[in-house]
Amino acid sequence: MQAKTYEMDTAYQPGKIELEVQAAWEEGRAFKVTEDPDREKFYCLSMFPYPSGKLHIGHVRNYTIGDVIARYQRLQGRNVLQPMGWDAFGLPAENAAIENRVPPAEWTYRNIDYMRAQLKRLGFAYDWDREFATCGPEYYRWEQWFFTELYRKGLVYKKTAPVNWDPVDQTVLANEQVIDGRGWRSGAVVERKEIPQWFLKITDYSEELLEELDNLGGWPDSVRTMQRNWIGRSEGVEIDFPVASDERLTVFTTRPDTLFGVSYMAVAIEHPAAVAAAGRRAEVAAFLQKYRNVGTSEAELEAMEKDGVPLDMDVTHPLTGESLPVWVANFILMGYGTGAVMGVPGHDSRDWEFAKKHNLPIKPVIRPMDDAGINLDEGAFVEKGILENSGEFDGLTSEQAFAAIADRLEGTGTGRRKVNYRLRDWGISRQRYWGCPIPVITDEKGRSAPVPAQELPVVLPENVEFSGVRSPLNEMDDFLYAPHPETGLPARRETDTFDTFFESSWYFARFCCTDNHDNMLDERADYWLPVDQYVGGIEHAVLHLLYSRFFQKLMRDLGLTPHGEPFKNLLTQGMVVAETFYRDEHGRRTYYNFKDLEFERDGKGRIAAARLRADNLPVTIGKREKMSKSKNNGIDPQDIIDKYGADTVRLFIMFAAPPEQSLEWSESGIEGAYRFLKRLWKFARNNYRDAPAGASAVTGQQREVRRKIHQTIVKVNDDIGRRYTFNTAIAAVMELLNALTRMNDQSANAAAVRREGLEVMILLLSPIIPHITDAIWRAMGKETALIDAGWPQADEGALVEDELQLVVQVNGKKRAQILAAPDASEESIKTSALGNENVQRHIKGKTVAKVIVVPQRLVNIVAHG
Repeated sequence: MQAKTYEMDTAYQPGKIELEVQAAWEEGRAFKVTEDPDREKFYCLSMFPYPSGKLHIGHVRNYTIGDVIARYQRLQGRNVLQPMGWDAFGLPAENAAIENRVPPAEWTYRNIDYMRAQLKRLGFAYDWDREFATCGPEYYRWEQWFFTELYRKGLVYKKTAPVNWDPVDQTVLANEQVIDGRGWRSGAVVERKEIPQWFLKITDYSEELLEELDNLGGWPDSVRTMQRNWIGRSEGVEIDFPVASDERLTVFTTRPDTLFGVSYMAVAIEHPAAVAAAGRRAEVAAFLQKYRNVGTSEAELEAMEKDGVPLDMDVTHPLTGESLPVWVANFILMGYGTGAVMGVPGHDSRDWEFAKKHNLPIKPVIRPMDDAGINLDEGAFVEKGILENSGEFDGLTSEQAFAAIADRLEGTGTGRRKVNYRLRDWGISRQRYWGCPIPVITDEKGRSAPVPAQELPVVLPENVEFSGVRSPLNEMDDFLYAPHPETGLPARRETDTFDTFFESSWYFARFCCTDNHDNMLDERADYWLPVDQYVGGIEHAVLHLLYSRFFQKLMRDLGLTPHGEPFKNLLTQGMVVAETFYRDEHGRRTYYNFKDLEFERDGKGRIAAARLRADNLPVTIGKREKMSKSKNNGIDPQDIIDKYGADTVRLFIMFAAPPEQSLEWSESGIEGAYRFLKRLWKFARNNYRDAPAGASAVTGQQREVRRKIHQTIVKVNDDIGRRYTFNTAIAAVMELLNALTRMNDQSANAAAVRREGLEVMILLLSPIIPHITDAIWRAMGKETALIDAGWPQADEGALVEDELQLVVQVNGKKRAQILAAPDASEESIKTSALGNENVQRHIKGKTVAKVIVVPQRLVNIVAHG
């Protein structure tokens, strides 16, 4: 792409500049990219947005970080792909449709148009030719095909299971979508329901998902730890407790060393033993009914009071022969292990709480390694230690007993070593309309079959009307009825739709070949994948990120790609926080937005007081919190762009905080960023015209400033390219501008140095503030477009220090600084240090015992007397 000439206006006019630059990019198709095997590729991707209607500052931060990285990599000469699309299915569109009586498709496409315009206005370097929305049939056709392939390979199944039910959103939630017992979107308390659900066998990949975390060195340790904990690998023993009727109750435990401390058994409310007992005893039936609607998440069960009733059945201890009662309890998950546990109240806090409430025996069978006493009346002793009251295993450590007891159980056929995982299979069906139809047809006899590939996609009807939250698909005969693909009998389509994470778990791969209408992926995905840099929020650590890793492995195993992991490097940006303003009136708190308030500021520009414009009365200044609708402390980025320009927003976001940390919104920070851009424009306006091609025989201040220019290149290259500390990179360029501005020498050499400094600043800042730098670059008469100009290279000769500044210490205390040539001898440095006037005062009357020179750093004089 060639640069177009540009004449600089006297004043910096961001609105005019930015629209002109963006028009030139669009005309030149500046960011369209194709595969080039001769160039090193770089795939930079930010998590794509849900088209909610408007970008928020969190979006802007996420996409600015990704854009800076992408532009920097392009300047390094790499072939850079940076696409954008829309995570377009989901409940918000459906809920908005119900509220506003607008079909979800119409609401979604309208929002996409508006948000696309916002992204373009911010100057993001996206290849818009690759854009897609996941609600488009040309996209979800391939995930339907993918599902049918997984179905045929036995990785998909349907079963009736207890699920997390969101009573507000009227749909099932995966365990990962339940946060502290509440739905991740609605915040409603989750209930337990039993309904037929489609599942993907993610548990078949538990070990690989866990093991390959060690190879993701470019991911934050915190995210890898969260995934390890969620997968939850545990080594233990599966133990059979015989029942009188020749049946057995099987449990899984990671602590077989506590086996002799079992005083009761407990099962989940869905366990067959509990269901059978409910048919015999009203007390058990009532208990099951009481807890049938309680959620299934571990966090919720853990927080509940431990409750249960006996089932009037006993089991036999496999090693002691002791008879143990069986209870049904409300804190056991049917989906983890076997749905039954052995109660060891002396050495498990949950079991202790249950035993205390129901007056069950508490037996000590583990004592501390140091033989310190324990008081089981106060709580369980949960640490590992030495066995006691455990027969022939007394005196063994917990680790020794694990092996010895496992060997005994395996020898008697009553137990076996086993690895278990916390991870459950992924329930992928949702009971709402606005999602991808699950391509399955079921006939009158209950026989299900996938829709044949040639009949895909199963298109979701978009022109619908709602009468409540029930899916309209259930009333649409044209959609609902179809012949069974295998039997030809009358049949019905599945009306559940995919969990929206199904779409976002492979979108990154489709960006590589969006124009392929015959295949899900092609060889272009081999070229681009894995994503070299992925940017998004840490809140997706065990949702989107885990599912995407799973899908990548499924695509590999279907022969669609050779790659087993989707994202090479991951950057998780911090949240955006801002002040809150509120009044407490009539027992409720009302929050007010910035734009409705007038402020008084202190000498540093900080808000000291606030008044509501509507009544001119004060409001309380609250603490800084994450921008949200509930706290009414969000900022519309469009307002800031209209006032200050997109470059100001981008500069503030990248300068205010390192990307992993929270960013504190600051109006004064925005104004400071705008002032810097005006200073840069003014400096460029005074120095952009032709100057000598290069400075020759620079001396004094000219030499120092030129060294500063090339030191800045080195620092910014490291800050952006390796450390991702964009704020310190910007600070370094600001310091360079100060140095250039202070150089008031009007000689030809000085003009050449200033021109060189201007060119370097424009290149270094161009990934961050691409519009103003593009305009200045063109004004400087450059023929090559800035985006293709290449990263500046530091002049090693300019970096050489003429003189070094050395600290002089006397008995460890700094007393002076001296200058020395880089190649000065140690003796000359000692002579200079000892001759310094201030040093002379501090050694007067003393004997100099030794003088130690630390090369290029300091001189330490040791003096006595």
